Amino acid sequence: MQTAAAALTALVAVAHLGFLILEMFLWRTPRGRAVFGTTPEFAAESAPLAANQGLYNGFLAAGLVWSLVAADPTGPQARIFFLCCVIVAGLYGAATVSRRILLVQALPAAAALALSLAA
Repeated sequence: MQTAAAALTALVAVAHLGFLILEMFLWRTPRGRAVFGTTPEFAAESAPLAANQGLYNGFLAAGLVWSLVAADPTGPQARIFFLCCVIVAGLYGAATVSRRILLVQALPAAAALALSLAA
């Protein structure tokens, strides 16, 4: 169970690293615009906001990675904290932006949290 929790947590961290890349570096590109369904004009105007959001996603990824390598009791406690942060962000995003965020962000984090708590 511990291995599955760590693997799912790592997957959530990788996803947030991907969000960082999309929002900070690919936001204005055709690929970034396709992922988020934006126009070139909107992407240009909102790029600073997207980069800021990407930075926050990077912090979540860093915290999740830290939780995987830190020793007890810090690692498991950090994992619970950062997974809860991801879940809250996913719920807020699903309520305000797109329900798809619930599936892409909140659900994997909730599964990792459940496995972490059960381990």
